[in-house]
Amino acid sequence: MKSVLIADTTRDERERIVAESIGNIDGACDGCSPGLVEMYQDYIEGRRELREINMDFQARYVSGGTEPERGGCDIAGR
Repeated sequence: MKSVLIADTTRDERERIVAESIGNIDGACDGCSPGLVEMYQDYIEGRRELREINMDFQARYVSGGTEPERGGCDIAGR
């Protein structure tokens, strides 16, 4: 498998990687495809690695917030 790191790819290759990973981005079967492409635009432009984008997305999904939350000490609240 070829590396997908920004340093190892061109902009065109990154655009193709995102398009192939998402699937039919032109079909927009449920309207989410354009949002996914926008989410990965920083990778396509060479600003952030795929790993960073995916980690940020997962952190928001798990917490339900817009950004990862910082936890406090549960012992203090007891």
